[in-house]
Amino acid sequence: MEFNVRRLAADAGTFLSRAVQFTEEKFGQAEKTELDAHLDTLLSWAESTKHWTEKIMKQTEVLLQPNPNVRVEEFLYEMLDKKVPMRANNHELLGECMIDSGHEFGPGTAYGSALIKCGETEKLLGSAEKELIQSSAINFLTPFRNFIEGDFKTILKERKLLQNKRLDLDAAKNRLKKARVADARSAVSITHTHTHTHIQNVTVSSFSLTIRSVLQLAETELRIAQSEFDRQAEITRLLLEGISSTHAHHLRCLNDFVDAQAIYYAQCYQYMVSLQKQLGSFPSTFSNNNQQAGSSSASISVPTAQPAASLPAPPPSQASPALNELRSTSGTRKARVLYDYDAASSSELSLLADEVITVSSVPGMDTDWLMGQRGNQKGKVPFTYLELLN
Repeated sequence: MEFNVRRLAADAGTFLSRAVQFTEEKFGQAEKTELDAHLDTLLSWAESTKHWTEKIMKQTEVLLQPNPNVRVEEFLYEMLDKKVPMRANNHELLGECMIDSGHEFGPGTAYGSALIKCGETEKLLGSAEKELIQSSAINFLTPFRNFIEGDFKTILKERKLLQNKRLDLDAAKNRLKKARVADARSAVSITHTHTHTHIQNVTVSSFSLTIRSVLQLAETELRIAQSEFDRQAEITRLLLEGISSTHAHHLRCLNDFVDAQAIYYAQCYQYMVSLQKQLGSFPSTFSNNNQQAGSSSASISVPTAQPAASLPAPPPSQASPALNELRSTSGTRKARVLYDYDAASSSELSLLADEVITVSSVPGMDTDWLMGQRGNQKGKVPFTYLELLN
């Protein structure tokens, strides 16, 4: 119990000394030891890293989960160390809705079949989004969060210790300064004691010895405080220089995040291109869905694409006057599509039987091809699949 009381008294004395030193510095009544310029720069660099890491984390979480209520719920589950329940995202909910409505209208109808295909694609998009969120959380957000909750907290702890050691050092310097002033005054007093009585001389000498003891104690405390401050400054400096390694690690995490996004958007693009081709296989005109739903035996007649090999291009000498006129001018003409055609490359335009498109001739293009346009879509189309209109 006696040891604890002494320890408590010593800690209270140290705390009081630091508080007095800090207060006097704030009021400009005490000198303050400035940190090394390099160390001060490292501290600023660490604060900047922490600030921007937190902002990037926050905005990434908003990007991956725009719903703030869901983010709060996930945070609570994380705090309680419980697994977040699986839930359907917006793409999957939309997909389920489209599939249900497609079955309601009838999979045999054009609209119902299209809804089902769109719903299945939306569910694929939802699954890809979940993979992006999971990959980003593991490879990007978790390392950033580990830095904030781990490495940076250690830096804050050591920085606080450095601040305390600096206050101890400045307090020791202040005590030594006061002891030297008192020692100087005692020396002056001794020079004026020759005319005093013997008792007065003994008293002054005893006081002088006390002052010298205080001075020696203050010098010892200053050496100890300086040594502890230098040691803590070195520890803090080594930790702060590790910020460069943190940046290198975060750079690798950023590359992983970009790769995850690239994979996600590539998957989405492939899914949507596939859906476009599936929807493009439907004819341009449909029978009334209500009429088809009333008859269980009703079916949709879809024109069948005739193989390109059975549709040889006419020789140039047999080209129609309308085609010759189109090629001789830079104008455009309307053309009706005779057969379905699936584009073989991105430079070509897929066609649906009976639709009307705009065509034009491009100098240098093969004689069997024209440039077709449907709305904002543009690409090469085979001439043998078209009938030019007046």
